[in-house]
Amino acid sequence: MSETSSRPVYRITDLDTSERPRERLAKVGPQALSNAELLAILLGAGLPGENAVHIGQRLLQTFHGLTGLHRASFEDLLQQRGVAEARAAQIKAAIELGRRLALEMPSERPVVKSPADAAALVQYEMSALEKEQLRVMLLDTRNRVVEIAEVANGTVNSAHLRIAEIFTPAVRRNVPAILLIHNHPSGDPTPSPEDVALTRAVLQAGKLLDIEVLDHIIIGVGQDRWVSLKERGLGFA
Repeated sequence: MSETSSRPVYRITDLDTSERPRERLAKVGPQALSNAELLAILLGAGLPGENAVHIGQRLLQTFHGLTGLHRASFEDLLQQRGVAEARAAQIKAAIELGRRLALEMPSERPVVKSPADAAALVQYEMSALEKEQLRVMLLDTRNRVVEIAEVANGTVNSAHLRIAEIFTPAVRRNVPAILLIHNHPSGDPTPSPEDVALTRAVLQAGKLLDIEVLDHIIIGVGQDRWVSLKERGLGFA
């Protein structure tokens, strides 16, 4: 018997019905499923030697979890065994829907009580960006998030930005406070001298416009990798 013909084939249908991802989701809800099982539902079917759950586990290991899958390009996914264009598209679409859902809940607007609260709202998405991006978090009088507006792409510093562009969303929405957030694609969230200079310039402009600048947060790559310039006394002294 050849090696190929003796190779075991693991299929979702080999699992007990109660253990199959789709059946488990219908019975106990998506919250009860592992990340690999949820990916298996998106993938739909396995390969010789790997069922869909195994492929999901392999993808999570290869890309180091959901954050890595989010950062991975469409082409990166296509390089993986068992992931053709349709499957890659389904995975990227599901991740994007999750991101958009988090932004479309006005009746449940998050409240920012600390730098950690602000960082948590954007870290999943911004840690995956390949270029620097500056966003402005608009806050109402109760520190509830009104909007998170993207104001710049590329190099983020005072030499390349018009400060007026940073305040345009806040003036348009008539909010009393803002919070700056940008990412360091290198992975290290340590503030640069340019980051501090930008913070000082924005603070001065905010005083003239009577808009409080609560903080400037830099997002790195990886879970809980961020820095609050206000907490470090950089630009806010």
